Amino acid sequence: MLYWALVFFVVAIIAALFGFTGIAAGAAGIAKILFFVFLVLFVISFLVGLARGRTPPVV
Repeated sequence: MLYWALVFFVVAIIAALFGFTGIAAGAAGIAKILFFVFLVLFVISFLVGLARGRTPPVV
């Protein structure tokens, strides 16, 4: 999901450079929504992992 948020962000940047402001705004909005959905799912997954007693992997 984070990959798709990044893809839409890049599309928004490219569209803005070429002057397609409507497309840029739409792609940026989609990217923002996907990023926050990813963030919420990550936090939920992290908390469930802590509640089960699993430790997160150390990188």
